[in-house]
Amino acid sequence: MDLQGARSYIVLMDFAPAFDAAADMVRSIPRFELLIAAIVAMVAGWIGAVMVSRRMPLGRVIRTTSTLALGVVLIAVVLQLSRFDSRIDLAVPQLGLPAQVVEGGETRIPLSPDGHYWLEAQLNGVPANFLVDTGATVTAVSQEVADRAGLTARTGGIPVRITTANGAINAQISTADTLSFGNVEASGIDVVIAPNLGQTNVLGMNVLSRLAGWRVEDQTLILVPAPADLGE
Repeated sequence: MDLQGARSYIVLMDFAPAFDAAADMVRSIPRFELLIAAIVAMVAGWIGAVMVSRRMPLGRVIRTTSTLALGVVLIAVVLQLSRFDSRIDLAVPQLGLPAQVVEGGETRIPLSPDGHYWLEAQLNGVPANFLVDTGATVTAVSQEVADRAGLTARTGGIPVRITTANGAINAQISTADTLSFGNVEASGIDVVIAPNLGQTNVLGMNVLSRLAGWRVEDQTLILVPAPADLGE
């Protein structure tokens, strides 16, 4: 192989991961209704624009409708992304986006021999072990745990791609009615269902950041949630 051929081969090798990721996203399109809606709206908008340029009837109607549809898709995406940020307590129960609440009493989790903090939790009443991971944006569970807990992918959920020990994978968002561990009670929490996650469920920052505080003392993780609202 000459030098030029070697350079071409190296360039192709560098782009291989990007090509693989793009292929995975294309294969995942049928599972994400919002993505399909966005593609349909963009195609309709292009058709409408062509019709308007040729002064064909209904061209403006089609173009305007596609623009409104894209706007609705954008709002739906923003609403769901905002739920990952604990500073934005956004809840739209009518759209399947309930309030995410984390409350209860102080809970202490000792350091495990493997150097991680594990907790025994109840997800929708189903027992499951979770790894506390401050580097994870959102809580994630395996497909097996999701099935046992009755979690199903949210209709119109945004595409999610997460990195695991087995590489980057496509996942789907659901909502847990209840998640409890120690003295902590959470409800309405967004949960990612990751088919290739294996046996490791992860408690992410979308739960931890909704605590009043957390700290480590003497190799013990101390979680301090906001007290439950008992009303007046």
